[in-house]
Amino acid sequence: MSITRRRFINRTVLTTAAVFTSTLGFSAKSYRNILGANDRVRLGVVGFSDRFRHSLFPSFLNHSKELNFDIVAVSDIWKVRREEGHSFLKDRLSHDIISCPNNDELYKVKDLDGVIISTADFQHALHTIEAVKAGKDVYVEKPFAETMEDNRAALKAVKASKQIIQIGSQRRSGGNYTAAAEFIQSGKFGPVTMVELTWNVNQPGRWRRPALVAQCFEKDVDWKRYIMNRPHEAWDARKYLEYRLFWPYSSGMPGQWMSHQIDTVHWFSGLNHPRSVVANGGIYMWKDGRSNWDTTTAVFDYGPTDDMSTGFHVTFGSRMHNGDENPSEIYYSNGGELNLITNTISPKGGLSEKHAKAMNMQTNLLPEMKLVDKSEKVIASANTGADILTSNHMRNFMECMRSRQQTNAPVEAGYYHSIATIMTNAAVRTGSKVTFDEKDQEVMADGKVWHM
Repeated sequence: MSITRRRFINRTVLTTAAVFTSTLGFSAKSYRNILGANDRVRLGVVGFSDRFRHSLFPSFLNHSKELNFDIVAVSDIWKVRREEGHSFLKDRLSHDIISCPNNDELYKVKDLDGVIISTADFQHALHTIEAVKAGKDVYVEKPFAETMEDNRAALKAVKASKQIIQIGSQRRSGGNYTAAAEFIQSGKFGPVTMVELTWNVNQPGRWRRPALVAQCFEKDVDWKRYIMNRPHEAWDARKYLEYRLFWPYSSGMPGQWMSHQIDTVHWFSGLNHPRSVVANGGIYMWKDGRSNWDTTTAVFDYGPTDDMSTGFHVTFGSRMHNGDENPSEIYYSNGGELNLITNTISPKGGLSEKHAKAMNMQTNLLPEMKLVDKSEKVIASANTGADILTSNHMRNFMECMRSRQQTNAPVEAGYYHSIATIMTNAAVRTGSKVTFDEKDQEVMADGKVWHM
């Protein structure tokens, strides 16, 4: 495993110290606390975003003192956000912060162990590649990738490295989701036959930043670095700050919201991606120049993988003009449902005695039970602070940086949710039934490889 000289020395000291201190009644954890700054893990921030400021950073603070982590640098290509990030972190961490105009400068910072990436959707995979090639561990927001070219390149780079990766799919660190995965995978639920996913909001300004756009000028932004591998186009402050509204900088609803929910489908079922996707929708309400839909319905076919398996159907629905900001996921089987809104398993809709008897069949009903004792609510907004799932997820990343064990959401989780979101985006853009070429790992529309 490739590690820095500092980390090698620290681990050697820790190992020796642990043997010695065990005779004095100290634990290894106690001795780490004694070592203090010598064993501190140092992180950098790639993109001082609202997501970082309001959710990732509070989650980090929940565990940084106990686990002896620190943030020492921030990189942002917009002068305004870079200065805000420097001031914000310096104030809250009570020490100076290295301010970097780009990631090239960030990765010159001495003894940097890892980074937290929360940049534009299309940049996540590309920024992950930069980080692992620089020998840094990575917490990276979803969606992981918005094209298969970026998706494959990032998977390859991560697998060729020894770095720890946590994809920001925080459901994987939730007790209710873990309980749901265990119940389904145990066979007690029966074969999944259908999944309904919804994510509805009613916010006229959702993803719109007019006040911020008015403060954003080309002279203060490294636009060329922002574009990265997307086709060159003239400076546009909206596409820089309101990127979620514009392809090819974001797929919008599939990448932002569906990527979270479709990840649970892959996790629970053990299937990596859908066989096919169709989608319909449009821009029905917000005629503000956006290119990404404000209303989407997508339908997925998962399996069957062979003559003996059942396969199942998934629907994803999202609207931005009517909704209560309460994402829902309901799994169905012949025996009832698993509801991740209420965190319950129930016989609702299962094969009752009346209908089973008419068909000479056995009644098939699930028990009535709670997934967990205490509900862990999914937080839909980026501006809500350290919700329990994100806090758990950040802690898992930090612990895995120390243990070098696999995280709850390794790179494969991001790679597979990206296949589903890219397939959905291809269906949105082409109006076709989209499939996946397993051999070449390509998304196919109208019999051809789909490119942005």
